[in-house]
Amino acid sequence: MKKTLLLSVVASTMIMAGGSIAPVEPVVEATPEVAAPVETSGWDFSGQAVAYTQTADNYGEGSLFDDESTYAAVGAQLRAENKDVMGGFGAGIEVSGIHSDNGTGAGFYGNGGSAGNTSGGITQAYVTKAFGNTSFKVGRQTLPKSLSPFAYSEGWQVFKNTFDAALVVNSDLPSTTLVYAFVKNYNRSVGDFLNEDSFVAANPVDSAAGVHMITAQNKSIDGLTLTGTYYTAPDTADVVWGDAKFKAGMFSVALQGGQLSPEVGEETTAFGAKIGAKLGMINASLAYSSVDEDGAMNVSNWTGVKSPLYTQMVLNNVGQYAATPGSDFLKAFATAKALGGTIKVGYGTGLQYKGDSDVNYSELDLMYVTKISKNTKLFAGYVMTDSDIEGQDSSNFVRFWARYSF
Repeated sequence: MKKTLLLSVVASTMIMAGGSIAPVEPVVEATPEVAAPVETSGWDFSGQAVAYTQTADNYGEGSLFDDESTYAAVGAQLRAENKDVMGGFGAGIEVSGIHSDNGTGAGFYGNGGSAGNTSGGITQAYVTKAFGNTSFKVGRQTLPKSLSPFAYSEGWQVFKNTFDAALVVNSDLPSTTLVYAFVKNYNRSVGDFLNEDSFVAANPVDSAAGVHMITAQNKSIDGLTLTGTYYTAPDTADVVWGDAKFKAGMFSVALQGGQLSPEVGEETTAFGAKIGAKLGMINASLAYSSVDEDGAMNVSNWTGVKSPLYTQMVLNNVGQYAATPGSDFLKAFATAKALGGTIKVGYGTGLQYKGDSDVNYSELDLMYVTKISKNTKLFAGYVMTDSDIEGQDSSNFVRFWARYSF
């Protein structure tokens, strides 16, 4: 029990952020574009207001939208950023507040954002500085998935979770970006969120040692992006992960894989592959992932509930069927511009090996995203899951949110 907790916390700390490289948005729900900020004396001001609800029938034990199975919240977020406060030093700050209703089902915030509570906190506060082709960012900030596959800021919830980190990004080499990150503390996309006490040490064995990460990304060959990342949490775990994406015309191919090596327990190896094509108005893809069954660590974003594997869906039974040791998963996904927005459809099926028994799991995702004004985006999603676990045969899940950026 103690070992499992240690490993899960450590894996969550494997992080970084990405300078000039655009972060990869979550597959399911990308945070909408922020409206053009208001500029006053060098400071740019922006923010967003959010209304959010999700509900589940809990494998038939409950009903959609009743008090026991529904979570709802509203939130507001304000940001201020100045790229040159004094002597080339920049600064940014973000404050967030959430009020949640009295429903407890399908909820995901605790303490600082639990049902029936109003809470607020500083979710970002950082200082920036650049010297030639090298930039520094120190403080509380969001981290992107593109170069931080095992701990990044997830965008499916009311607000993205954040980290206390120091980042160095260099672009001296042609078509290459190098990143170093030191991470001291983090919170999660679930559980405690706005409560200051929810930020915990990234390295549970030695809080002062933190977690170190080095990432290199190269785009020297037209259409090809190569990314390699190494993480180390002293006396706890090391991770090596790679990703290669190639796009030519209407077709794309991607490969990923790596090894998670805990200080105690067996190593976990995993790989994934994806092919995609643009067929008229439809973007379609087919992905496969496999995680060896002897490993001790999940291939997951441990600061949240998602996985860096290409087979991640809305739920995947909260991210585990595609990421747990002994899992093989296949996912088909398509998007199309229609009905004034974007329609997304995904179907996944997989097998998870558990000792002498196997567990079959499948999931259907239906989503619709649209803008009803320049600054307002709406999302609606329906998920149906099915497995052969007793008591978890099939379940229905619904999520809605509206975001107004300013």
